[in-house]
Amino acid sequence: MADQLTDDEKHLASLGYKQELNRSWSSFSNFAISFSIISILAGCFTTFGQAWNNGGPIAISWGWPVISLFILLIGFTMSELVSAYPTSGGIYWWASKMGGAAAGFFTGWLNLIGLLAVTASVAYGCATFLDLTLSTMSKSWAADYSLTRVFIEFVVILAVAALLNIFSGHLLAVVNNVSVWWHVAGVAIIILILVLVPDTHQAISNVFTDKVNNGGYDGGATSGGTYWFLVLPIGFLLTQYTITGFDASAHLSEETQGAAEGAAKGIWRSILYSAIGGWLLLLAFLFAVQDKDAVTKGGGGVDLIFGQALGQGWHVTVLAISVAGQFFCTIACLTSASRMTFAFSRDGAIPGSKMLSKVSAAKVPANAVVFVAVIGAIITLPALIEVDIAGAPVPVAFYAITSVAVIGLYLAFAIPIYLRWKMGDTFKPGSWTNGSKYKWMNLIAVAEIAIICVYFILPFTPAARPWDDAFEWKYVNYAPILTGGVLIALTIWWHVSAKKWFTGPKHTIDEAVIEAFND
Repeated sequence: MADQLTDDEKHLASLGYKQELNRSWSSFSNFAISFSIISILAGCFTTFGQAWNNGGPIAISWGWPVISLFILLIGFTMSELVSAYPTSGGIYWWASKMGGAAAGFFTGWLNLIGLLAVTASVAYGCATFLDLTLSTMSKSWAADYSLTRVFIEFVVILAVAALLNIFSGHLLAVVNNVSVWWHVAGVAIIILILVLVPDTHQAISNVFTDKVNNGGYDGGATSGGTYWFLVLPIGFLLTQYTITGFDASAHLSEETQGAAEGAAKGIWRSILYSAIGGWLLLLAFLFAVQDKDAVTKGGGGVDLIFGQALGQGWHVTVLAISVAGQFFCTIACLTSASRMTFAFSRDGAIPGSKMLSKVSAAKVPANAVVFVAVIGAIITLPALIEVDIAGAPVPVAFYAITSVAVIGLYLAFAIPIYLRWKMGDTFKPGSWTNGSKYKWMNLIAVAEIAIICVYFILPFTPAARPWDDAFEWKYVNYAPILTGGVLIALTIWWHVSAKKWFTGPKHTIDEAVIEAFND
């Protein structure tokens, strides 16, 4: 029987699993899903305002390439891990293998929280820009704007993405392949439009030196310690949020041919190409600004720039390209999150695991897909609350859910990255390895993650601090409440119950067979 198995199936068997999912994805498709989830047509558009309000142009022109280098380092450390352990469980499986059941349990839940949040945030961003596109095309549509309407569009987008996920695993691979070329061509077209169409462009000195403090800290000052060590780092959420979700290459490794090599390259290549393309796109945004003060006064949203620099036709074109890219991203996020849910449920770690680990006739975890979509809609309900900061509309709930995504995903990444460093030379690498460079790469990766997680639980504005006279709950960044509350609940659950029955990944083939494949 072993002779009839492919190398991928033998590798998977050595890790304790039989081939259940359809292994129809190529290495390019594996790269494509991570590239689609990173989606510079999503993050660069939806969180641009966070960077503009907190830091201004320098948070974007300088912040993007600097933070991207740190993320690429994180990607290299994860590429080494997926090459050794190419399973759908990905991050939490690695943690379980290297650190035991408790490490796997908490890593898995952090990863799941992050994936649920990133799926919800991308779908909501897509709905927001769909509504902007329709509003730009129709004055009557714009006049009837409401947060309720946007939320309904968000739910519809989630539902359509779920149906596409449930229909066919092979279809998803095709959709993600198309998504790559849509992002490449779409970004190129948008850059050309912003270079050729506007009457004037910002000076290079403005793009690389201008600063903004629109959140209310220190009276809006753009100098001093508050700006450099509080306001500006909060603006780095743009980069850290956009370039995330690349663990999808790991979660889809059981469906990828030549996974030990293909999934490893899928992670770091998706980061590198997104970092380069995203920086060029963001620079095009910054150079196209016609009235800096109006952008700041309006809340820093990128659509304000398009409204200043472009006529209606070009404006709609740019928005439509972005909306399509964001929809592709939503589909890919839902795919990744559902595979993680399937794998974690397969090992009994989620309530309702028996149902969530079922695979449909098309070899797709359909129940897990529905679960991710429903939870995503629930955790985004605070987006129905309207919030103005400094007189401008700011999507605090959206930025909070993106913070949850970043914190959950990157903390989940940090645990196995640290455990691999701790193992030292006893770690058995796969075909793709960092060699001895892991000794400094893994430590820097963990340190960067720890620092950004602290910043992204801080209040976005002084009015979000309970002791401030202007405090209101609608201003609160609920990332620490959601992630902290879940972690406290998980800790209690672990000590009261889970540690008695959760022993880590459960094998789906006989132990004797596993030993035979590892000999």
